[in-house]
Amino acid sequence: MEARALLRFFFILITALLLLHLFTRSWLHLISDKADLLNCSNYSPWCTSKNRFQPKSNNLLLNNPEKSRTKTTQNHKTQIPHHPLDPLTIQEINKARTILLSYAPFSSSSSFTVHSLVLEEPEKTLVLNWKKGDPLLPRQASIIALLNGQSHLITVDLQSNKVIHHEITKPKSGYPTMTIEDMNSATWAPLYDPNFNRTIINRGVDLADLACLPISTGWFGIKEEKRRLIKVQCYTMQGTVNFYMRPIEGLTVLLDMDTKEVVEISDLGLEIPIPKASDTDYRFSKQNKPLQMRVLNPISIEQPKGPSFVIEDGHLVKWANWEFHLKPDPRAGVIISKAMVRDSESGVLRNVMYKGLTSELFVPYMDPTDAWYFKTYMDAGEYGFGLQAMPLDPLNDCPRYARYMDGVFTASDGTPFVRSNMICVFESYGGDIGWRHAESPITGMEIREVRPKVSLVVRMAASVANYDYIVDWEFQTDGLFRIKVGLSGILMVKGTPYDNMDKVPGHEKLYGTLLSENVIGVIHDHYITFYLDMDVDGSDNSFVKVNLVREETSPEESPRRSYLRADRHVAKTEKDAQIKLKLYEPSEFHVINPSKQTRVGNPVGYKVVPGGTAASLLDHQDPPQRRGAFTNNQIWVTPYNRSEQWAGGLFVYQSQGEDTLAVWSERDRPIENKDIVLWYTLGFHHIPCQEDFPIMPTVSSSFDLKPVNFFESNPILRMPPNLEKDLPVCKAADSV
Repeated sequence: MEARALLRFFFILITALLLLHLFTRSWLHLISDKADLLNCSNYSPWCTSKNRFQPKSNNLLLNNPEKSRTKTTQNHKTQIPHHPLDPLTIQEINKARTILLSYAPFSSSSSFTVHSLVLEEPEKTLVLNWKKGDPLLPRQASIIALLNGQSHLITVDLQSNKVIHHEITKPKSGYPTMTIEDMNSATWAPLYDPNFNRTIINRGVDLADLACLPISTGWFGIKEEKRRLIKVQCYTMQGTVNFYMRPIEGLTVLLDMDTKEVVEISDLGLEIPIPKASDTDYRFSKQNKPLQMRVLNPISIEQPKGPSFVIEDGHLVKWANWEFHLKPDPRAGVIISKAMVRDSESGVLRNVMYKGLTSELFVPYMDPTDAWYFKTYMDAGEYGFGLQAMPLDPLNDCPRYARYMDGVFTASDGTPFVRSNMICVFESYGGDIGWRHAESPITGMEIREVRPKVSLVVRMAASVANYDYIVDWEFQTDGLFRIKVGLSGILMVKGTPYDNMDKVPGHEKLYGTLLSENVIGVIHDHYITFYLDMDVDGSDNSFVKVNLVREETSPEESPRRSYLRADRHVAKTEKDAQIKLKLYEPSEFHVINPSKQTRVGNPVGYKVVPGGTAASLLDHQDPPQRRGAFTNNQIWVTPYNRSEQWAGGLFVYQSQGEDTLAVWSERDRPIENKDIVLWYTLGFHHIPCQEDFPIMPTVSSSFDLKPVNFFESNPILRMPPNLEKDLPVCKAADSV
């Protein structure tokens, strides 16, 4: 008996040490900042490797990396808000936490978790009327906390130090976004279960090489109700950092996220080998084979006079004719607010958009088997798109003259932490043309007028486990702004016994593509839905469908048999504005201000220029599609409602789809000449291919919001061209 007790003691000790190692490694990975910053001393005199928004100054300082690092830490500690939409500072977060801890029932409990602690934005009308120099509007914090299995919505007034609103949501309505601690604890909790450990060892995997992922369960019935559940699947890191390519196929753990109890272990893939580690490492330092192509020389766009944009008070961006407020957000990632463009004729700043953000991402995988059917992720509402944003890499993620912004978020106990270098802002020029015209020689006029197209880019990259999403908000001088999403990172793959397609029985479904020996890339979709509160020259706008219709001609009317005409239809209600894009029924989609007209009588407006038009093919009654019903249309228009911001609902985790954009829109509320919100969904179908292995080249798509009769004429007509004297002549180190 003593020997057995001793063995049990050593087993518990070894397990505890292993858990500590795994937890520490994963936690440090999540909160680490890049320490080995680039040194620019060997480059041009205006070079800098790391620039920061200086929150308390209108000037953008170019500091050396270490000074910049120290200065930023000090700024976070002393930062104060300057604008009604500025995110909560560290001091404000700590204050809100203190108020919460002294408020019953939280004051008498140590078991609650904070899932969100962000600025409670003031009423829209107050923000629109606020001007710089006015007293700052009252600062409030919005808190979402879980206590005794219930979600609490709390508003804290930071001036009176009081809770001014407290609401307990219905149990049916899902759970809030997972905390980082939820995700971390889910990866190591199964190691406390002896059955799980035996299963891993029986698979021939060393526990020290184990890497596990927390996978949201979705909702598929009663089994997922009344407690927060998560599924965990594991991989081996032996021989590679790219453990995603080495799945322990068929092994799925169902875990209670609150008690850390293993509810169920499904182990159905014993006959499937773990794929090999060779040729899976994607790091440059580990590439041993010579590159069979000509290596590119380094390239960088230099700005000898510095960038053309300025950042005032840390969050107000001014560039060319654009001005907007920018802030990080733990759920949306990036929030653009009060976007205005200056009229080149009048010099007046005109409203375009009150608020824009990534509202939700829906990523369903197309494998209905036991270990895959539930992989239907909601990356914003379940994981927090901003929480997954990783520090951007200078010179590779963003060019040399980029400026960086940190995110200040909260841990599950309400204490603040900094996600460094989360957003970058930079000017982009790739040789594109803003406008041009050259006269033909037959006119006798030697005219060649060309203008370069330079744009301003706001960028964030979120690494949601294996996948990397690059989101760009690109502003152009002609008043257009483009929202672009790039997909990169690593595929979520499936283990298979097959190492060649000629061994696959003809009747067997792979649900994807054989990428390498024993590795299948499963077919999946990506949908990214954007919330766009358009305020075109004011808040009261209308949505207009401009349908292109073929008109037949009569023989006596014209030699032509047909032509196209534009039919304009103003949407009266929400259902009238639900749009499924159709290639052979072309339309334009305008957001106009019916009370503002150009000098020739056209209503001023902006139009959606669609892109990334993949549409969901899933059955609308399929449980994942019920939750992701906001992808049933590419365009929706709803009346402004400050509680309707998240397309999948406020509480997405294990929700049943009862609080989504699709549900709200069924109310069919009036939208003509109202304060309206435009929703657009970018879609990608992804059938993996071998070029996606072991890491995929970036695939991108975008859509535009373009002025349509907003300006009286070409707004960049008087932009000057580039002249030789304005630009330095750069010489290569060695002449070619």
